[in-house]
Amino acid sequence: MPEMPTRLAEIVDEFAAAPRDVVLEMLLEYADVIPPLPAEHAGREGMEQVPECQTSFFLRARVTPEKTVETLFDCPPEAPTTRAFAGILAEGLDGASPEQVLAVPDDLYQRMGLAQAISPLRVRGGTAILGRLKRQVREQIS
Repeated sequence: MPEMPTRLAEIVDEFAAAPRDVVLEMLLEYADVIPPLPAEHAGREGMEQVPECQTSFFLRARVTPEKTVETLFDCPPEAPTTRAFAGILAEGLDGASPEQVLAVPDDLYQRMGLAQAISPLRVRGGTAILGRLKRQVREQIS
């Protein structure tokens, strides 16, 4: 059975081991990790909205011919927590295979200890982002 990507597992472990009072600070450091959208997606072309997020959030997962997953995220800077969820996925899933992406546990953010640091609504949004990303990958490999 495939495991989630090593880098994502390291990020999860870092958060899980961190003292509660620094978790939110650590999370927000990932808000700047998301690369800007490529020009061909400037109008969010081919991207899916995640309505569970309180903010306007769009994503796209693409399985490349080399069998790695590319992620695209669009989220306004005014939503640093949601951007941080996407930043964690962007960094943690970089270069991952579809099987590794599908192996990411659905309760990823709870495992990181984020449920104690941020509102349940935000955790639900982050979980929805991961769920849609995995669904898009599943659709492309089936």
